[in-house]
Amino acid sequence: MPVFEYQVKDKSGKTQNGIQEAKDVSSLVQGLRADGFIIIRVNETKARGKGGSSSSGGPKKRKGKKGNVKLDDLVIFSRQMATLVGAGVPLIQALEILSDQVEKLKFKEIISDMHQAIHGGKSFSESLEKHKKVFSALFINMVRAGEQSGSLEEILDRVASYLEKSAILQRKVKSAMMYPLAVTSLAFLITWGMMTFIIPKFATIFEGLNAELPAMTKMLIKTSHYLQENSLVVFGVMGFTFYFVKQFIKTPFGRLVWDAGLLKMPVFGPLFLKVAVSKFSRTLATLIRSGVAILSALEIVSKTSGNRRIEIVIASLMDSVKKGQGIASSLEKHAIFPTMVVKMIAIGEETGELEEMLIKIADFYDSEVDAAVDGLTSLIEPLIIAFLGVVIGGIVVAMFLPILGLATAVK
Repeated sequence: MPVFEYQVKDKSGKTQNGIQEAKDVSSLVQGLRADGFIIIRVNETKARGKGGSSSSGGPKKRKGKKGNVKLDDLVIFSRQMATLVGAGVPLIQALEILSDQVEKLKFKEIISDMHQAIHGGKSFSESLEKHKKVFSALFINMVRAGEQSGSLEEILDRVASYLEKSAILQRKVKSAMMYPLAVTSLAFLITWGMMTFIIPKFATIFEGLNAELPAMTKMLIKTSHYLQENSLVVFGVMGFTFYFVKQFIKTPFGRLVWDAGLLKMPVFGPLFLKVAVSKFSRTLATLIRSGVAILSALEIVSKTSGNRRIEIVIASLMDSVKKGQGIASSLEKHAIFPTMVVKMIAIGEETGELEEMLIKIADFYDSEVDAAVDGLTSLIEPLIIAFLGVVIGGIVVAMFLPILGLATAVK
């Protein structure tokens, strides 16, 4: 069990120092608070001998794992920050503690920089703004709202819940995409191997027999010879096409075409739309509930939507709201969001319970995403099997047709 050094003030204001074993920092802080102490500083003792943190100089840099900061890292960070702030740990001390616990070197450096910024007189939200590549506009604005309302602990806990839901949704979409992508890649490699290694050997055998080959076999052998002789050209064209599409998507028009196409895509389009509706509803509800103004909330939702087509729709919502119109009436003008969503938002606006209605919409579409992922898995599997049967089976049949013809001729 870890050993911690701590410094506290008792009810009389006298400073006390001590050493105590605890499961983690949060457990120790809660125990000391239950005894009536005011927390000043908490450090894990092993950190002192290994370049760890100290109360005066802020968190020191330590070796850690390489890698970018991911959504799961932010979930843990915001949840732990909420616990520490709620337990009465000063913000600077909380960042110092978390810097010692974070494993990724890049995240350690970010937290250390935030610690220095707050130590220099900046607010927590201002320290987050220096790292917009890691902390989204939603994260920063919610923290700012928490600072202004004096409910930072509640807001951080709400951010953590939101990020957890987002991470779960992200994993569901990835799981739905990975299976067909992996099988398709495997099928391509198998087909390429047969066309460039196996079929040429059969072609050599057929040439020695001087027999008339079926049209299907001739076409397959010609294709095999072409791929074998022009492998670099084929891969070059494929690479150039991939690069061109990637660069096209980076342009504003290309991004709009790509994102609009994703929403209309067969099979996967409905899934992407459900994800977009869920993300829109949960993000907007979380921001409004945290005290962020509706226009600011809509602006943040548009930036974090992840889809350019949805972003344009939300931008038009902002214009309508500025003119005094409701969100539902503005959404009704666009044929993207389902009618049920528009009607539920309209009811929420009429009853004054927009946040609750948005949460219900998000929860409903989260369950819809679950059902869609399960349905896609059961639908895609037979389609992939059929594709493999047609492509690979067709190659096998084309190669064995001459052999069957020769066998018939011998009889």
